[in-house]
Amino acid sequence: MPKQILIVDDHDDLVSDLRIVFSERGYEVKTFESRDEALHLCDLNGFDFVIVDLDDVDENGSPVTRNGGAADSQVTKAFKISAANLRRDFNEDELKQLVETTLNYKAKFVDDERSLQNCHEKIEFELPSAIAPMHNILSYLLERVAKMGVIEPEKSNVFVALDEAFVNAVKHGNRYNHEKLVRITADISSREARFAVEDEGEGFDVTQIPDPLDPANLFKTSGRGVFLMYHIMDEVKYNARGNRLEMVKKPDKLATN
Repeated sequence: MPKQILIVDDHDDLVSDLRIVFSERGYEVKTFESRDEALHLCDLNGFDFVIVDLDDVDENGSPVTRNGGAADSQVTKAFKISAANLRRDFNEDELKQLVETTLNYKAKFVDDERSLQNCHEKIEFELPSAIAPMHNILSYLLERVAKMGVIEPEKSNVFVALDEAFVNAVKHGNRYNHEKLVRITADISSREARFAVEDEGEGFDVTQIPDPLDPANLFKTSGRGVFLMYHIMDEVKYNARGNRLEMVKKPDKLATN
């Protein structure tokens, strides 16, 4: 039975392109223009991959407004890409291809150079614990942050911090168990980029991480990743359980002033 993909998006060109690409690869594709229609007619658990576009709505699905006015598509551009049921018959290479194809096409519809400085972009990923799609996802996030003017890619180490956070969630948090999910969110504007990486592991006590600057820990690798994140990002915070990491990066031009 072919893998099933659900696409919920009102951009006809994007939906058409994705349908062609995934159909040529042997996937069965179903599309809807609205989330309400998809939820009413579909059992989402029957799909292996779900691609959802959210424009001008908040996390509850309500229109985003400013100063009591109508939603402004030039101010808020939000979308959510989520994986469902990929833990069944899990294949890392397949997941990597799906993510790469989706992001490549999605980028064509969220890169509006004329309005980027006024945009507030929210990106969410929910994926099984796997290293394979990591590079594509992190490269995409780095591109979005750079487009908003928060960083200069050739001078920034944000990729390193995100890489450490993602690997820690998969390796130490979920222990490579693809039955457990890793959730990555990015909330990006020209003022700052906020990231959150959450796993479904037992968590840990961040205060117990060995200090990599202590001579006694010179040859230990444990703790170096967290140390790097604290020095690269402007804010780093773990939740009490230790399974959710939040990081903030301010614009490079502000950091150098």
